[in-house]
Amino acid sequence: MKNLCFNLGLATLATHELDAVTQSEWRLLYILNTLPEEIARTAFVIIHVPLFFLIFWLTFYEVLHIREWSRIAFSIFLIIHAGLHKALENHPLYTFNSPMSQWLIFGGGLLGLIYLIIIVTSNLFRTNSIREQGDRISTKIS
Repeated sequence: MKNLCFNLGLATLATHELDAVTQSEWRLLYILNTLPEEIARTAFVIIHVPLFFLIFWLTFYEVLHIREWSRIAFSIFLIIHAGLHKALENHPLYTFNSPMSQWLIFGGGLLGLIYLIIIVTSNLFRTNSIREQGDRISTKIS
């Protein structure tokens, strides 16, 4: 379930970025909104190559703890990203008002939250299970 939530969250962000190009999201971003339109659009698209490279590389990294912490960080980002969109919804240049745009943005944030809940609850159960095994062992020793 946690892998499903993570992969769906990644898919919603990637698809949102396609939508962001059609919505001219660079007009809302610091630095890019000061550049000429053509340069800002090109920079917005090109910046996503190293960003997505890092996301894919780290969240599918072969070292388990790097992969897990990267997925946690990414899930937190999805929640923050949704919050930033909520904060910008009344901006005059904000155009992410369609049901599809809203679903991609806030659905991604929800998937990030669900992923984190799964991680926290599974770690709590694992910790309790280890603690219970330790209690059983110490009871047998006594």
